[in-house]
Amino acid sequence: MEQNVLLKMTGITKTFPGVKALDGVNFELQRGTVHALMGENGAGKSTLMKCLFGIYAKDGGEIFLDGKEINFKSSKEALDNGVAMVHQELNQALKRSVMDNIWLGRYPKIGGVVVNEKKMYKDTMAVFEELGIHVDPHRIMSTMPVSQRQMVEIAKAVSYNSKVIVFDEPTSSLTEEEVEHLFEIINMLRDRGVGIIYISHKMAEIKRISDYITVMRDGQWVATERAADLEMNDIIRLMVGRELTNQFPPKTNTPGDVFLKAEGITGMYNQLKDVSFEARRGEILGLAGLDSSGRTETLESIFGIRTRKEGKVFLDGKQCHNRSATESIKNGFALLTEERRATGIFGVLNIRENTVISSLKRHLRFGLWLSEKSQKADTQYYIDAMRTKTPTQETKIRSLSGGNQQKVIIGRWLLTDPEVLLLDEPTRGIDVGAKYEIYQLIIDLANKGKTVIMVSSEMPELLGVCDRIVVMSGGRVAGEVDARNTTQEAIMTLAAKYV
Repeated sequence: MEQNVLLKMTGITKTFPGVKALDGVNFELQRGTVHALMGENGAGKSTLMKCLFGIYAKDGGEIFLDGKEINFKSSKEALDNGVAMVHQELNQALKRSVMDNIWLGRYPKIGGVVVNEKKMYKDTMAVFEELGIHVDPHRIMSTMPVSQRQMVEIAKAVSYNSKVIVFDEPTSSLTEEEVEHLFEIINMLRDRGVGIIYISHKMAEIKRISDYITVMRDGQWVATERAADLEMNDIIRLMVGRELTNQFPPKTNTPGDVFLKAEGITGMYNQLKDVSFEARRGEILGLAGLDSSGRTETLESIFGIRTRKEGKVFLDGKQCHNRSATESIKNGFALLTEERRATGIFGVLNIRENTVISSLKRHLRFGLWLSEKSQKADTQYYIDAMRTKTPTQETKIRSLSGGNQQKVIIGRWLLTDPEVLLLDEPTRGIDVGAKYEIYQLIIDLANKGKTVIMVSSEMPELLGVCDRIVVMSGGRVAGEVDARNTTQEAIMTLAAKYV
């Protein structure tokens, strides 16, 4: 085995009921390099890494770390042997402090019995100072935005002094400034000789940070090349097996009369202050802003899952109180949440149950029973329409890739036939081919006269899909721009207005 090869995986296979997730995959990671792992949702990227990390037991193949064969039976065993993974879907103890989350399962103790809080705080601060992270170690995780929780997870991985660190969609919830910070951390780790495996759908990131790129498709290895030798179109062609000439579909919708009005929305327990805007029938309205600007809080306040201190919501001239999610759905609203694992999917339920759970009245017969035939038909329609990769409708949703989970949730809300669709980061963790399909779906809904309000951290996405963009800053509306006649710089200037 070559001296510089840190990790080698050969002939890895993994089968789940009804689907071969990995089919003889080979992968090599060199010491002190960043190796990107790319592919469409369901290509097998995360499955391969979970086989390395001990979450899944591989069915076949061999894994070597530093020339020695390994076969981790648990994530703890992987961490103890120098392999760490920052997962796309955060799985943290939200009611515990930051430092509790970092040292969980390996608390420093006095006499082997009592937790040494002083040392735990000191060790946490040492890791944070090394990485340039400014977070209070005593802060409770649930009080922090997703981006800060992501940085804590990265600090936890680094704290193990790992030889190999897997980053699975690490920037999906980070601002541009935080992405720059993450890249500084990755470059520092690379200079130390750490091997970095970087999973992302963001082409510009991949080209910028990676030394090598491996592309997977349908559970198989497709190609491994130096990042410098591949253009973005080459990567897309390898991923999807075809040319993808345009990133965004043409905007064919025509906004009509004002349909939704938000007036003076002020939060009871958040920073929202006097948020007002209008959205038209057949319009795609973007909500832009930096992290913690109030974008998510605005959607959740309109949908009734955050308490409003003041403010009103009007739909077609009539006030909608929207005091709960149930009332909002009755009033024609639907909300796709930012964190699909925490607030989107029902992990223990299957695809069909997750699809129909918000539209059960459609399937009620004579007020007595639910029609299984009707549920199956609706579920299959959206599996086909969204091109969701799943063996059957009975497959547990938690076993799908993150992007395919997102497709199921979108299908769920479309079944409620909403008049207003509130989308919070709808393409987070979605591959380039599936993104195009979701953009087309959003435009098709607008063409049918639906009103779409969309939050995204990706500026090109807002400019490419939306008609207008309302920019948030410090919990307030900082301004409004026409998506066809503005720039990213103009949006960022407004986003910093009240910071």
